[in-house]
Amino acid sequence: MANKFNSGDSRTRSSVSIFIVAGLCCFFYLLGAWQRSGFGKGDSIALEMTKSGANCNILPNLNFETHHGGEAGIIDDSDSKVTVYKPCHPRYTDYTPCQDQRRAMTFPRENMIYRERHCPSQEEKLHCLIPAPKGYVTPFPWPKSRDYVPYANAPYKSLTVEKAIQNWIQYEGNVFRFPGGGTQFPQGADKYIDQLASVIPIKNGTVRTALDTGCGVASWGAYLWKRNVIAMSFAPRDSHEAQVQFALERGVPAVIGVLGTIKLPYPSRAFDMAHCSRCLIPWGINDGLYMREVDRVLRPGGYWVLSGPPINWKVNYKAWKRPMEELQEEQRKIEEVAKLLCWEKKGEIGEIAIWQKSMDTDSCRAAQENSGAAFCKSEDADDVWYKKMEPCITRNDIANSDDVPGLKPFPERLYAVPPESLVVQFLEFLLRSTWRIISYGKSMCEAFSTYPRTYDLIHANGVFSLYKDKCDFEDILLEMDRILRPEGAVIFRDEVDVLVKVKKMIGGMRWDSKMMDHEDGPLVPEKILVVVKQYWVGNSTSSQ
Repeated sequence: MANKFNSGDSRTRSSVSIFIVAGLCCFFYLLGAWQRSGFGKGDSIALEMTKSGANCNILPNLNFETHHGGEAGIIDDSDSKVTVYKPCHPRYTDYTPCQDQRRAMTFPRENMIYRERHCPSQEEKLHCLIPAPKGYVTPFPWPKSRDYVPYANAPYKSLTVEKAIQNWIQYEGNVFRFPGGGTQFPQGADKYIDQLASVIPIKNGTVRTALDTGCGVASWGAYLWKRNVIAMSFAPRDSHEAQVQFALERGVPAVIGVLGTIKLPYPSRAFDMAHCSRCLIPWGINDGLYMREVDRVLRPGGYWVLSGPPINWKVNYKAWKRPMEELQEEQRKIEEVAKLLCWEKKGEIGEIAIWQKSMDTDSCRAAQENSGAAFCKSEDADDVWYKKMEPCITRNDIANSDDVPGLKPFPERLYAVPPESLVVQFLEFLLRSTWRIISYGKSMCEAFSTYPRTYDLIHANGVFSLYKDKCDFEDILLEMDRILRPEGAVIFRDEVDVLVKVKKMIGGMRWDSKMMDHEDGPLVPEKILVVVKQYWVGNSTSSQ
């Protein structure tokens, strides 16, 4: 009897809980619909106006003039004078604030520290508009931009000489041509990718996201596009100064970056494949620290590709002009770390080696624990901004039996519900990111790791409300101007009072703008501001 009573009591409590949850859901749905409709903001006034006929004295101080233009003083309470931003000196045409060459040389060269991000202080920041180089033209549309870049947009010929026999880049008249070659694939990226596809399931959509470390001019990522694989490429701003800039002018996603002492700026388990084609990264040093970082951002079941030294060293050591013993030890360390990370070697094709990260978490962890490996704290896996790499292994707790086979292939992945553990991971990452914005304050107000004129379109949804009282609006707008191409566009979505302030500031920035209502109507307090950057180039009279 007691069991029956308890069972009935549980069912009653369960029913009541369901009823309460359903009631709350309905209440908040109706509340949201009411708020979004605009009823209660001006509708009650309109109702009173209707009842009273032509009497307009209900609110005698009501101002019917639009506030969207920033002309009504009750919203824009700042100084009425618009600050006009002058062009910077032409020497800043390719200015990258956080990877400035002169500043970089003041930092230690050990572990590539000097190639990491080193941003200017608030006092050192430029307060002028970065000019485009003389003769700058709109880049070619994709896919032509994959193969051709106007010379005037990145007028640097050094790579055409240094990498001539490797088919990186060729200078032809007023354009650069990119044949698709690379140091490890002089015959072209397409044939190289075909070799990878003989081992890695690229064609069926299993691989959708890829990371290219030490990318050169990013031809590998450029040619993956037509195979429905999106690659994020990175390389330092070093002696091959324009390599990332060429990648961006081609329309390939890329950033200035390096594997040094700081974690990569990506959450854990972000990529299906990682790639290094003679990227000159010392993978075996520091107990495989860089391989451990690749393991952090690689999904269970993902692939790591390494081509070039030391792979197949027995055949190539003479061509590479390196001692056999050195190359043998280098590969031994790589194989040792790969085994520790539970990466299975799928095979070698000439100078290409391919590993796959295990999805069998339980057996892998047992082997790692027996080896005495140190594990990273699980809550730190996605805390990466300016955080030091550590010689530990990231736990792959999400790859349990309930998640296998993991994410769906592309394009089914677009619409499929991800494994529950990935949803939890995303929510935790979002919460941590929001907390970092709140707690870090001004240190989040830094320049992007990219060249000027990177983007054709910027979409800024609630950016200024998010960073209000944390970042100067001027800093945000000047950085947007730096990374936006001439005649590129920005779409701002924010509260009307915020956008009025923004619209006033961009009045001195050589941008054309138009404010418009939210798509749900004029009563919604959020508005849309669309701006287009004017075409202009630097000249010798600019002096800032």
